[in-house]
Amino acid sequence: MLGLKKDKKEEEERDGGNQFANLEKTSVLQEARLFNETPVNPRKCIAVLTKILYLINQGEVLGTSEATECFFAITKLFQAKDTILRRLVYLGIKELSSIAEDVIIVTSSLTKDMTGKEDCYRAAAIRALCTITDPVMLQAIERYMKQAIVDRNSSVSSAALVSSLHLSKTGASEVVKRWVNEVQESVTSDNVMVQYHALGLLYHIRKHDRLAITKLLAKLTKMQLKSPYAVILVIRIACKMIEEEDHDAHSPYFDFIESCLRHKSEMVIYEAAHAIVNMKRTSARELAPAVSVLQLFCSSPKPTLRFAAVRTLNKVAMTHPAAVTACNLDLENLITDSNRSIATLAITTLLKTGAESSVDRLMKQIASFVSEISDEFKIVVVQAISALCTKFPKKHGILLNFLSGMLRDEGGLDYKASIADTIIAVIEENPEAKENGLAHLCEFIEDCEHTSLAVKILHLLGQEGPRTSNPSRYIRFIYNRVLLECATVRAAAVSALARFGALCDELLPNILVLLTRCQMDSDDEVRDRATYFKAILEQQQASLNNQYILNGIQVSLSSLEKALHSYTLGQTEQAFDMKTVPVAPVEDDKPSAKSVESVTKTVDKPTATRHDVFVERLAGVPALAALNLGPLFRSTQPAELTESETEYVVNVIKHVYPEHMVLQLDVTNTLNDQLLENASVELELPEGWQVLAEVTCPRLEYNVAGTIYVALACPQEISECVTSMAATLKFVVKDCDPVTGEPDSDEGYDDDYQLEDIDISVSDYVQRAIKGNFGAAWEEVGEGNELSDTFSLPMK
Repeated sequence: MLGLKKDKKEEEERDGGNQFANLEKTSVLQEARLFNETPVNPRKCIAVLTKILYLINQGEVLGTSEATECFFAITKLFQAKDTILRRLVYLGIKELSSIAEDVIIVTSSLTKDMTGKEDCYRAAAIRALCTITDPVMLQAIERYMKQAIVDRNSSVSSAALVSSLHLSKTGASEVVKRWVNEVQESVTSDNVMVQYHALGLLYHIRKHDRLAITKLLAKLTKMQLKSPYAVILVIRIACKMIEEEDHDAHSPYFDFIESCLRHKSEMVIYEAAHAIVNMKRTSARELAPAVSVLQLFCSSPKPTLRFAAVRTLNKVAMTHPAAVTACNLDLENLITDSNRSIATLAITTLLKTGAESSVDRLMKQIASFVSEISDEFKIVVVQAISALCTKFPKKHGILLNFLSGMLRDEGGLDYKASIADTIIAVIEENPEAKENGLAHLCEFIEDCEHTSLAVKILHLLGQEGPRTSNPSRYIRFIYNRVLLECATVRAAAVSALARFGALCDELLPNILVLLTRCQMDSDDEVRDRATYFKAILEQQQASLNNQYILNGIQVSLSSLEKALHSYTLGQTEQAFDMKTVPVAPVEDDKPSAKSVESVTKTVDKPTATRHDVFVERLAGVPALAALNLGPLFRSTQPAELTESETEYVVNVIKHVYPEHMVLQLDVTNTLNDQLLENASVELELPEGWQVLAEVTCPRLEYNVAGTIYVALACPQEISECVTSMAATLKFVVKDCDPVTGEPDSDEGYDDDYQLEDIDISVSDYVQRAIKGNFGAAWEEVGEGNELSDTFSLPMK
């Protein structure tokens, strides 16, 4: 007997005491047949209906026939008078309404409950009725909804208002707009939630009418709203108006928000302070009252207020650190707060606003509790330290030692990656910190369990290690990875060793020995890399090292894959030419390692580059494919040939080939009463240029982009390749109905539109390339391509 009790107790502990943990859909639906019994057993029906709702909310999928059968069984429970069962019936109807068929059959029952005398049924009945009612059937209950909105019972009124809001988002907005008078009446309600819900619905109805919103705000800002939730909503609407209309601090909306800092409700005060802090162009003077209020909240006995205040001050410190300096004493008191989240935010805020002399003390205080907080807040600390490294570069030693200690603690990949990124940022910004930072990273990879992080650090060691005063100290750490780690890390270590061999002549013999050992590795990739790099390094030629080790592959990998695939499919005796593969474009907006303001999220890179997309698109145009233009070298960024506000918007993209150029003109018709047909471009070609083919756009509807292609043969003389061409857009215009877009008649008239000149410059023929080692690349060019001259600069 004791054994049975023990087993039962263990089972409950394992399932967390959840009696619905092992439910099966089939058995529960069989139990639902209980609903058909007469008389209804409320207790048993409540249990079964609860199981059905649990399964649905856990993501269990019911088929249409199953849901319909269950739905009609539930409708038979209306005959029971049990309050709890009736409310579960309403929930069941709401959950099954989107799956089951013929759900409108319960409309009369729900309408009866909605207009009945039982207040406990009415609110839930309204919510269920609005869920099953489509926009067409809504007019049948419109009178009841208007009455419910102004009902004296607050729960009924709130249910009607919230249901109306949901209805307006499902295609019934025109019907709901007719209830605006009742909604306005509810805005003056004495009930806190009714006033809030009414204001939310009223704003939703009028949000596309700027004049109506302006009048609404003018009225509400002068009213004494009893609901703090409604005041918060008014603050948010006012903020939106300020941002959209570019109002300054003298706006009446801003004055209203500032006046809310003196409201009796704490949530309204915080919302006003939060709104002022998050405005785009708030000056330090305008921030002062909001910061003062947040400073008072820092000493509040309520943990929620303290957390809200310190989190907001932390955000202010990023953009206006001087404004938060006045709160430093209050923030110092929060360092010892029992809530570690508050203490973390307090310290990170102080790190952003404090002086250089206080860094040591703050770092010691962080160290005392950093192991007790979650990874999320540890990342916040790391971000603050990153900003501190930029602000006080002389403190890099203390900060790097602290980050190194954090690296050795337990933590997830995001947390460790944020620390590694911060150390890398310090190394890049501060040359004095390079060797210290690399030493810490070397110690970390000795016991790093994250493959991606180890590969990243090994790559950094290969980039920065050879340029330090003692490169040989890093070889041991790198080669240890070859002996102890997985294949991916071993391959990265081999690549790092090769860079040391290419840049450090005194280490080359030792590197060759290590690479020879790596040729015995069990993994193909590691052996191939070792053999490849060893063969190059044994030649002891700087040009080979630069081309195949230091600079790496310069072409687009996805384009290389497609080019190789095409080469294998073709029948040719010629060797594959890498010059036919386009160079990988340089990313202009590469994220800097200097700012670690947010946790870096892994984003999957697109498999097809912009170049690949254009290659496929141009190959799909028969007239261009027939010309055999050769490999596409590069495609320029779009250039505007018209103003963006004109009736026809035209952009041009220049696709450059070895001896040809294709102009892609993207045209958009912005006139809704015109249909354009047979759109083409007439060019005034300078000497040496020749039109080979033109692909017109057969139809240009309103606001639908179309494309025109013009293939040109480039001149043989280099001096003639840089030029400017006059362009005119020609088309047939047909007047059409602005609503349907159908032309009034089949006949049209010819028209043209003058475009800006198409400029072809030297930069159109040049592709940017990455050179990892500029010095080696410069030497590789040779003296034959070098020219020296003397210039005099004007002195002022």
